[in-house]
Amino acid sequence: MSEEQTPIQKALATRCPRCGIGDLYPSKFSLTFKKACDSCGMDFSKNDSADGPAVFLIFLLGFTIVPAALFVEFKFEPPVWVHFLLWPPVVFVMTVSFLRPVKAYVLSLQLKHRTEDLQ
Repeated sequence: MSEEQTPIQKALATRCPRCGIGDLYPSKFSLTFKKACDSCGMDFSKNDSADGPAVFLIFLLGFTIVPAALFVEFKFEPPVWVHFLLWPPVVFVMTVSFLRPVKAYVLSLQLKHRTEDLQ
C-alpha cells in the first residue's frame, strides 16, 4: 500500500487535497476548478483563494526572472530588443505553468487550516 501524499505532492499533481485521486481541473489547460471532486465529492466551489496564488507567483517569478535578466544583460550584453523578445514569453509560460499547482496548493492549505469552511 502506498504512503499518504503530502499537500505539495497533491498540488503538483493537481489532485484533490482531500483524497488525492480526483482531478481539480476539468481539462489540462483550464485554470478554474471543477465544481466537485469526481472521487470523494469535495465541493470546490467554496474555495476562495482570491489573489493569493497570483501574488505568490509575482514574488516567485520576480525573484527568478529579474536576476536571470540581469545575468543575461551583464554576461552577454545583448541589444534591448532581445530582452523585449525574450522575457515576456518566458514570464508568460512560467506563469501559466505554475498557476495551476499554486492554486491547488492554496486549496490544500485552506483544507488543512480552515476545514470547516470547505466541507
